[in-house]
Amino acid sequence: EDERLSGWQQVITESQQLPPVLRASILIDAWGEIEVLQHASWLGPLLVSALLRKEGLAAHHLPSWSVGAKQIPRERRRAFDRTVRLVAYLDAIGAAAFMGLKEHDRLIQAQSQMERKLKGKRSSSRLPELIAFSLSRPLITAPLVERELKVSLQGALNLVSELGLREVTGR
Repeated sequence: EDERLSGWQQVITESQQLPPVLRASILIDAWGEIEVLQHASWLGPLLVSALLRKEGLAAHHLPSWSVGAKQIPRERRRAFDRTVRLVAYLDAIGAAAFMGLKEHDRLIQAQSQMERKLKGKRSSSRLPELIAFSLSRPLITAPLVERELKVSLQGALNLVSELGLREVTGR
């Protein structure tokens, strides 16, 4: 493993002058070809994503290679020709970005639908806070809403039901 890791580090050094996205594709390809850590193949894309963040290309998140890679046929990702593999990795980045934009649009639509329920509510209502909180978390529970919004458990359940959300426990 040490030998394979030093080989991958050499690829990192040799690719420093390349544009970040091309460099990331080369590093992911090298991780798979060298099989740096055979028991942790999932670590390569995370390391490359962290490298992109360090270089300032993705300042606030780690790019999700696997989401985009699922959209690319396996034959392209595992092709014998390195150029085909690199183009597949670049296409995976584009696919992940497209899926991220679709998810963003879905969240904006959900927000606007929930905000329609604010009409006629008092200005002191906690519904706007619940909307922001529910959009920031994929899963919420009544106790979590209770702690975050500083309301009673029954109040949290009432707010959740008023928005038409389903609490994690199914209530």
